[in-house]
Amino acid sequence: MEQLNRLLLMAEDELTEYSTTARKIEKLRRKIGLSVSAAEQKQTIAALKDSMQSDWIRQIVEQQRQTVALPFWGIAGLGLLVGISFSQPLGLVASMGGAITAYRVQKWGWQLQAKRLLLQTFTEIEALTNNL
Repeated sequence: MEQLNRLLLMAEDELTEYSTTARKIEKLRRKIGLSVSAAEQKQTIAALKDSMQSDWIRQIVEQQRQTVALPFWGIAGLGLLVGISFSQPLGLVASMGGAITAYRVQKWGWQLQAKRLLLQTFTEIEALTNNL
């Protein structure tokens, strides 16, 4: 499990760079090849597949995390506007709740994207290993 967390952090780090998915996979493949043995790779793949559930909500959040979080950012802004303009503490509470929810949705989508990138990388490693 620790190995999976470390690899997910490496995948999240690759997501921060502006490049194509193929380039991200290539860079991640080199890092994994240097730091993870074949037996550990199989264990990590199994743990990764167990942790990835596929339902429509997760797919939408993974592919469109900013779009899903946008209404919550709107609630945060509107709550802040109402809270300050009309001196309504409920507006400020709604603002905090909207901002926290939007942040968590975006973080969840980021983690789902990192898992998908890691799974794609492992798939490519397996394909290259089978071709040799």
